[in-house]
Amino acid sequence: MRFAVMASGRGSNFQALIDARARGELPGAELVQLIVNKRDAQAIGRAEAAGIPWEFIDSDVMARAEFDRRALAVLRDCSTEAVVLAGFMRLLTPEFIAAFRHRILNIHPALLPLFPGAHAHRDALAAGASESGCSAHFVDDGIDTGPVILQQAIPVLPDDTEESLAARILPHEHRLLPEVVRLLAAGRLKVEGTTVWILPEK
Repeated sequence: MRFAVMASGRGSNFQALIDARARGELPGAELVQLIVNKRDAQAIGRAEAAGIPWEFIDSDVMARAEFDRRALAVLRDCSTEAVVLAGFMRLLTPEFIAAFRHRILNIHPALLPLFPGAHAHRDALAAGASESGCSAHFVDDGIDTGPVILQQAIPVLPDDTEESLAARILPHEHRLLPEVVRLLAAGRLKVEGTTVWILPEK
């Protein structure tokens, strides 16, 4: 299965996919394209080092619909079959999501449906949560509301800050995201309503 990655910043989850591919942990999954919406995204350097084509589409100078149209054109040109959002800080239009229904993966640094949105760590600490973690999920038309595939919980420590909580969750993101890419590529994910079933290996 041909995967494209969309990123906005440092791209550490993108790097986790590159590293998993190098270790032979993504059989059946090919990383064919990176799209970034920020010129200074560190993900660009990671793509160049791994020999993955990349495209910059400036989200600051165009409407959301125009951005998505251009992104879809890039993805069609490289015959993308599925999309991974790796720190992509921009909402996608319903038209984009419909083009890849149940084939857009995202990793979110909270235990969804708790603490969706861009400030998950801050929100978890403000709510006095005893645990947090990360969720790998399919993307739908809402904000972090799509069907959850895998989650990993960790305790919130009494002295945690946003930064320390983020740092302890990040390694679990780096593990879960390649795993769901592997499962999707293997045809082992079945969506029924808001539930995702992981099918046994054939």
